[in-house]
Amino acid sequence: MILRKQTRLIHVGGLPVGGGSPISVQSMTNTDTRDVATTLTQIERLQDAGCEIIRVAVLDQEAAAAIREIRENILIPLIADIHFDYRLAVAAMENGAQGIRINPGNLGGPEKLARVVDAAKLHKVPIRVGVNSGSIEKDLLKKYGYPSEDNPTALIESALRNVRLLEDQGFEEIKISIKSSDTLTTISGYQQLSKLTDYPLHFGVTEAGGLIAGTVKSSVALGILLHQGIGDTFRISLTRDPVEEIRVGFELLRSLKIRERGPELISCPTCGRTQIDLFSIAEEVERYVQTMAKPIKVAVMGCVVNGPGEAKEADIGLAGGNGVGIIFKKGKLYKKVKEDDLLDTFLRELKKIEEATDKA
Repeated sequence: MILRKQTRLIHVGGLPVGGGSPISVQSMTNTDTRDVATTLTQIERLQDAGCEIIRVAVLDQEAAAAIREIRENILIPLIADIHFDYRLAVAAMENGAQGIRINPGNLGGPEKLARVVDAAKLHKVPIRVGVNSGSIEKDLLKKYGYPSEDNPTALIESALRNVRLLEDQGFEEIKISIKSSDTLTTISGYQQLSKLTDYPLHFGVTEAGGLIAGTVKSSVALGILLHQGIGDTFRISLTRDPVEEIRVGFELLRSLKIRERGPELISCPTCGRTQIDLFSIAEEVERYVQTMAKPIKVAVMGCVVNGPGEAKEADIGLAGGNGVGIIFKKGKLYKKVKEDDLLDTFLRELKKIEEATDKA
């Protein structure tokens, strides 16, 4: 059983973060925020995949103004990502951002930071102090050296220094992130930071890479930290469609038995007995089950001989052979269909399960 570190409770919009609330999975759009229609289309896809917090880049005042229309048309809390210009942070909150991500030390001094804090207090907006290995103050790098697995001190001190800037302004609705592109530095940094503060932690491996490299690096770092009870909300950072970040995020939580969202998909790795295009079928099934909410187990197997037996614990599954496919439930034959009709028939069965869940 995982015992989570108890942190302070804050709210991003209506979503609780920290304080023992469910670990939330978030992502960031890769669209131009000023292009509202395209941004909304991407956020809608992310919502369908289960994204619980969305972050958008605010590069100028036009992007800050676009937040109002975006907010009015989405169902999940929206965070504005700001760098350097305090006016963009203020404008984002005035237009409805429910959280902001800043580095307080690079906004231009105490007076400008005070304006951001005043706006955050007025609009009841939490602030994420976000520090990356590449954005640490020069004096801290000179004193402590570049962050590493054995010495993440500069990363931690930069975050705590910036937290103190907010605390000096009487503001404590804070969450913290200290991201590195190095897996071991990320683990070590968050382990040490968790001992020094009770603010909720947003965590992840930044610039992790593409689908495979990014998934592996993020899953190793976040999996270790989550198993140790560290972390309140996270993003899987991938150079990929951000929907993939959500899929990986929930599978990570499922693998540790922390949270379950929707079906668990199991599939065989294929072998010489496989006589159907299992890769394409598995991809189509996986894409569909991402839209389902019921936590059932779904199997996609390549062999009608061994498949059902190997996946006997699955609630429903399919297996294909030469010209024929079967749909099975709990390892027992349910329906035999032509191979060409297997995928469509199976998706209809999944839809029936989904509709039955909606009516329950």
